[in-house]
Amino acid sequence: MALLKHTALYGLASMLTFACGGSNEPAQTPPQQGQQPYPQQQGYQQQPPPGYQQQQPGYQQQPPPGYQQQPQPGYAQQQPQQPQYQQPAPGQPAPAQPAQPAPAQPGMALPPNFSLPGMAPPPAGQAQPVDASVAAAAQGLIAQLAASQAPAGAKPLGSLIAGNFSTGSSLESQVQLQPGKCYTVVGAGLPNVTELNLQFVGVTPIPGMNPVLAQDQSTGAQAVLGPKPNCYKQALMVPVPAKLVITVSGGSGIAGAQIFEK
Repeated sequence: MALLKHTALYGLASMLTFACGGSNEPAQTPPQQGQQPYPQQQGYQQQPPPGYQQQQPGYQQQPPPGYQQQPQPGYAQQQPQQPQYQQPAPGQPAPAQPAQPAPAQPGMALPPNFSLPGMAPPPAGQAQPVDASVAAAAQGLIAQLAASQAPAGAKPLGSLIAGNFSTGSSLESQVQLQPGKCYTVVGAGLPNVTELNLQFVGVTPIPGMNPVLAQDQSTGAQAVLGPKPNCYKQALMVPVPAKLVITVSGGSGIAGAQIFEK
């Protein structure tokens, strides 16, 4: 009797459960025809598609060909280190050190043939000096010209200065112009000299700064600097280093000059 009562109560409970909605377990969808059932796997991980490569730790992407990385603002390029000097071992010669280029000195370069107003331009060419015996004909003309152009009592200073000139060439001779003295220079050229010029030019330690102290005012193959009675006198109270410049600006040939001092 008790067993029948217990069975009736269990059947009543089952009917109430079915009426209220059934079990809490999810409904299983039956597999369709031709498909395998999908059993639920524990710890299942999705597989990557074909061709996928997972990025490894520390992986750096390679730049495309021809790409150049630009430096960041404020980035200073590292300079190559200079080789350090190593002390040679005792008894060994010291290694030769590479020569360092000298730093450029500030300044201004003068152009070729530069001259200031009142300054003697550089000679166009150098005449070939000759012995007085070769210039004997020119020396005879100079002696005749000096008799009429040099002041009375003037005496030759040094020897005759002579050379073989081409057009535009010059010949120079050093001279000390003394204070209180009077100077006359007489020159002549032949056979084809058409223009002869004489100058006293000051000598200074500054290149290109050589002032013209005096020059002849005559034209032709004969020239006189400081003819009488106005011979040339330098104004300073100390000796002045100078040079006599003889230039043939027209024609060519043998030319010479003689300095007279009083």
